[in-house]
Amino acid sequence: MPLENVNFLPRSELLTFDEIVRFTRVAAEMGVNKIRLTGGEPLVRRGLSDLVRMLNQIDGITDIALTTNGLLLAKHAAQLKSAGLTRLNVSLDALDEESFRAIARRDGLAAVLGGLKVAQEVGFENTRLNTVAISGVNENQVIPMAKFAREHGLHLRFIEFMPLDAEENWKKVDVLTGQRLRDWISDEIEPLRPIENADPSQPATDFEYADGNGKVGFINSVSEPFCQSCNRLRITSEGQIRNCLFSEAEWDVRKLLRGDATDDDISKLVLNCVGAKAAGHGSNDLQFARPSKAMYQIGG
Repeated sequence: MPLENVNFLPRSELLTFDEIVRFTRVAAEMGVNKIRLTGGEPLVRRGLSDLVRMLNQIDGITDIALTTNGLLLAKHAAQLKSAGLTRLNVSLDALDEESFRAIARRDGLAAVLGGLKVAQEVGFENTRLNTVAISGVNENQVIPMAKFAREHGLHLRFIEFMPLDAEENWKKVDVLTGQRLRDWISDEIEPLRPIENADPSQPATDFEYADGNGKVGFINSVSEPFCQSCNRLRITSEGQIRNCLFSEAEWDVRKLLRGDATDDDISKLVLNCVGAKAAGHGSNDLQFARPSKAMYQIGG
């Protein structure tokens, strides 16, 4: 997020828990079975564990994950686990304070590491670390992050730097490709060998170390787009459905949820959104137009 001049939405514009649950129930009836709670930062939403508990009661939902910056994780990990949260993704781009501060624009590395420790203590398994490696910013953290994940039994995923940063600093030359990172790790730590993805629609291509100690995933959304297998839908905090992170189009489900719409009306809106999904996001095209919303406004 930007350091300053952030305009937060009035609470009245955000979907209530009941509205989120209703939308999810309709989506589940249409075949959706996995949910990810993102942000912004989801742990600043008061009573989030109550929402997890409500979502966990919906027929058809088999997996509820959370993506967090980890700053508040130590405080909430036990409640989230008890409420039925399945998995955690923790965004962590550096392991030294200087690099952490350069990216996050604030202190907090110790809090994130403490949150990871507490999460493991309360029983979270298969926790993923999301790392965005940026040329000239934190490329010196690639090998330390890989070693840290191996040591602590965490599944590291490198995400290519996408043109969705709030301050619009993205340049293609700053993208460290997954192939380049994979070569570094293979040379410096242990050779990586490809493994079959458990979910063919997942965005990451997974590899395991040749010695069997750990896995690393690469989300190559810029250098190797995976649009043909993407089955994601996003709903923003204010109730706008989006069929692609890079799309400017939104479908207003909040209007239906707060009106006299039936569940069938909501499902038709979802189908319209899915039907309008482009064949690819086109970030490599010369005519590509950067989305007006940043990642924190959409939900990663």
